[in-house]
Amino acid sequence: MATVYLVLLTLHNLTRWLVLIAGVWALLRAFRGVGAAREFTAADRRPVAIFAGTVHLQVVLGLLLFGLLGSQGAGAFSDARPSFQWEHVGLGVVAAVFATLASAISKRAATNQAKFRAAALWTTLALVTVLVMIPWWRPLVRLFS
Repeated sequence: MATVYLVLLTLHNLTRWLVLIAGVWALLRAFRGVGAAREFTAADRRPVAIFAGTVHLQVVLGLLLFGLLGSQGAGAFSDARPSFQWEHVGLGVVAAVFATLASAISKRAATNQAKFRAAALWTTLALVTVLVMIPWWRPLVRLFS
């Protein structure tokens, strides 16, 4: 069970960087189109969808970790205040909802400007939520340790 935990924790840690990179990429594409008379193309939509997918993967890995820890009777974030583990889980779900809204609304909006604005707004909210919930006091890269 310890090996499964270690693999999940490593994947959760590495996926954090994919989430951040995809989020910045999506924001750059979205803000480039806000205020400009550009068409919202597949190249603009792709980073938003990738960001949503990486956030969802991160949440699934986190929930698996949380469930695995709970089944072992161990608490996550023993080095943090007791409420942080619940804040981390809750904000992870909120970030996934925001990222989903960024993808869904930007896909279905009526005009190109509405698509860019939706992508920019919801991706910003998701990325800020992700940045708030990252335990920055922990190692930035943790590989099987």
